[in-house]
Amino acid sequence: MVGAADRVGGMSEDGGLAPATETFVAHRDLLFTVAYEMLGSAADAEDVLQETWLRWADVDLDAVRDRRAYLVKVTTRQALMRLRALGRRRESYVGPWLPEPLLTAPDVAEDVELAESVSMAMLLVLETLQPTERAVFVLREVFGLDYDEIAEAVGRNPATVRQIAHRARGHVAARRPRGAVSPAEAQGALQAFQRAVETGDLQGLLDVLAPDVVALSDGGGVRQALLRPVVGIDNVARLLAVGWWKRDAERSVELVQINGGPGLLVRVDGEIDGVVAVRVENGYVTGAYHVRNPEKLSRVERETAVTR
Repeated sequence: MVGAADRVGGMSEDGGLAPATETFVAHRDLLFTVAYEMLGSAADAEDVLQETWLRWADVDLDAVRDRRAYLVKVTTRQALMRLRALGRRRESYVGPWLPEPLLTAPDVAEDVELAESVSMAMLLVLETLQPTERAVFVLREVFGLDYDEIAEAVGRNPATVRQIAHRARGHVAARRPRGAVSPAEAQGALQAFQRAVETGDLQGLLDVLAPDVVALSDGGGVRQALLRPVVGIDNVARLLAVGWWKRDAERSVELVQINGGPGLLVRVDGEIDGVVAVRVENGYVTGAYHVRNPEKLSRVERETAVTR
């Protein structure tokens, strides 16, 4: 992105960053996080940032009172347009659609609200909101913008935004993970899950899975994956015990930070084969999300910065 900025006159006469570029770079991680939480796709979030930069590069900075708020507004508008287009594309997606996983730094887990907001489980909840509801919820509940700022970003009046926020908050509250667990508890549950899956230990799976656990996998029509969710402890335990992963190949499983929480990076014959993120509530795994679509695995070899 900085390279893109340089191509559009991002350097000042003394060789340093021009003011517009410097401001954009300073807020880039925030803008990426806003776009990613609205879209669930790092690739689409990067496209939104490119569009935001192109618009920002033409702005008269002296006329901008709050540069951070202005950039968030432009990013939100671009993300909303892309989100509406993506909704139509996802209707024809092969099998369940899962968010694009990110390898995140360990310190993201220390910010409980940020970690929850970028978790696979929460991103799936946000998928059930209408585009404007999602934008309002993310800007208000995650980033703490006031209603006037949000209204300008989504093109509604503040009173309407308050109503949308109230409706979205109730919708998410009814579906978000319950029974918050510490990072250590989540990691412990994932390690028990990993051991049971790797060894095919059915009893070990029954001990760590919640009664209403749901398993989803996303192959994007390119790699083998579940074509529909598998629900219930018996069904999910049997699925995992017989081998969600290939046991006839050279396979390694690494414990990593995925979307602010513990996850598993799976390699087969040295190549990344997939990522598994889990949703843990009250010490039990209530959701297992297996992403195998190769187009969604580019962000799991290097950390992606997310921030509020």
